[in-house]
Amino acid sequence: MFVQRTSHFLMFGLVVCLMAVQPAFGKEPPPNIIIFYVDDLGWQDVQLNDVDDPCPYETPNIVKLAKAGMNFTEGYSPAPSCSPSRAGIITGQHPAKIRLTHVDLGVIRKGSKTDRVVAPYLEKPLDQNLLTLADAMKANGYRTGHSGKWHVGLTAASYGFDTVNQDRGPHRSVPDRTKDFATADDPKFPLSKEKYPPVSKKKPEGISYPYDEVTGSAIEFMAQSKDEPFFLNLCHWMVHWPVMTRNGELLEYYCDKMGQPFPPKRGAMTLPGQQNPYFASMVTSVDWSLGRIVDFLQKTDDPRSPDKKLIDTTYIFFTSDNGGAEKKGKEVISDNAPLKYGKTHAEEGGVRVPMVIAGPGIEPGSRFDGLVNQLDFFPTILELTDSEISPDDFAELSGLDISAVLSGASQQIVDANGKERDHLFWHYPHGGDSMKSAIRSGDFKLYKRYQTDDYELYRLYKDGKRNDYEEANDLAQNPEFASVIERLGKMLEADLVANDAELPYLNPNYADKITPVADLGKATYESAARQARLSIKPDGPAIKEAYVIYCEDPEVTKTKARRPPADIPETRPVLPGMKAPATISTDGSTVNATIPKEIAAWRFQIIDQNGYLQYSDVVMAN
Repeated sequence: MFVQRTSHFLMFGLVVCLMAVQPAFGKEPPPNIIIFYVDDLGWQDVQLNDVDDPCPYETPNIVKLAKAGMNFTEGYSPAPSCSPSRAGIITGQHPAKIRLTHVDLGVIRKGSKTDRVVAPYLEKPLDQNLLTLADAMKANGYRTGHSGKWHVGLTAASYGFDTVNQDRGPHRSVPDRTKDFATADDPKFPLSKEKYPPVSKKKPEGISYPYDEVTGSAIEFMAQSKDEPFFLNLCHWMVHWPVMTRNGELLEYYCDKMGQPFPPKRGAMTLPGQQNPYFASMVTSVDWSLGRIVDFLQKTDDPRSPDKKLIDTTYIFFTSDNGGAEKKGKEVISDNAPLKYGKTHAEEGGVRVPMVIAGPGIEPGSRFDGLVNQLDFFPTILELTDSEISPDDFAELSGLDISAVLSGASQQIVDANGKERDHLFWHYPHGGDSMKSAIRSGDFKLYKRYQTDDYELYRLYKDGKRNDYEEANDLAQNPEFASVIERLGKMLEADLVANDAELPYLNPNYADKITPVADLGKATYESAARQARLSIKPDGPAIKEAYVIYCEDPEVTKTKARRPPADIPETRPVLPGMKAPATISTDGSTVNATIPKEIAAWRFQIIDQNGYLQYSDVVMAN
């Protein structure tokens, strides 16, 4: 696969690169691009929008960035969870389109007796044949770097990044989060000599922060790349679980601010709302990191632009991969109110995220209230950097160019035909009650629920003003809104079809199923010919689709910790987690597949004519 991917981009990339490395005489050199991506940071977790109660977490650098650029009050992630949003932003394609809609890549989830439907299987890793933003930037003369969390399979080096550091920084679990803090002589996370906000009566000069390699490696990459245009993908592991901090001074500050004892008592933090001092510390740590990045840009000359600093020639895209996580076990993490739910839900609390873009030509302190999706970043960055990709690759992008909005030339986001955007959609065929597709258009948001096979409808706005952010008043059964459900339902179905979205399947374990399920026989393997075979018993529905899933050696998986694998050599065509079509015999009695020599184990995935999804047992390929 790597060989195919390389050849797919090489010819076009070489031509573009030769054009892009040397800018035209008298033309401004291409701007730098930074995506500053935070994990699980909710719309209400920063001091930007402050709907209802003000945010108690202090984020002065995020606020400064918004004052220097544009705040998007209705900014959305492509999905309500981590991996699909990251895959969407880096490929510019909707998670539904690339069949990567959840973090469970390569994981089998069988339904319980109470689940009518089950989630589709998701391959891993992210398809290496897809063009990434890093590929595009690299082909257009940019140096590309990734720092921090990747989480879509393999490493970022396999997807177009020249420089990669996927270290977690100080965001690692500790034996006792109430006292295991970094010190000045900590070998891995020494406290800074410099002092930073917040300031207090106890710490009038500010506090020290532990060394963060995610931030440090990003600054090092920029310092090494400043002689040429660069694209930096900085992705923090915070503010994801575990909820902890190595910054004792910062934790003490928030304990004092929230009227809680320091050090905190051991055990879960259970106060409702936004009263978790550990989480508050993580939010401010991410804000501190942003401040470090901006400070470097402000102090560093741009060698390509005399009399300019890097801050004058760099666009910063700040946002989060999904809405905030509100709870884990007994621990109350944060609160997305008034938005409904949070991470892993397509409701507003799960997909509406903070979003700020700052850079050359963007009016300081500006605001845009229209619908914006992180999928818009890819085409927008191409436009801002005057970069080119092939027409075929551009046609695959799911987002729209918002550069005209950024420059103030337009208050509308339009497609290539000049048609104004009128909706966004999400597809999350996972979980129980969260298994939904959704569409937001104008004042309304419609949900298609797969477990119950019906709709929900909420009016978030009324004539453009806040109405039901809480999504508390379901209008689906109100005859007055039947036409809205019909219209949005058709739009949603059209999007699902256009993106070839894989829907949930019927669950063979469902206690109340009313149609029969295909009866699978035994899976066998002929090692000499590397032939896998599954017999299908004659009584029952026929097989509609069949695939073979490549698996890891179960014994190796049991004994080794899961870690991101090294980058795969170009000569290796397949990986565990991938799947391939299997052959159904003419009479439908068997399913067959050839197992590649690189694969240690396998299993079949079967979909019968009634729509039930089944898996055979894992079989060793030896």
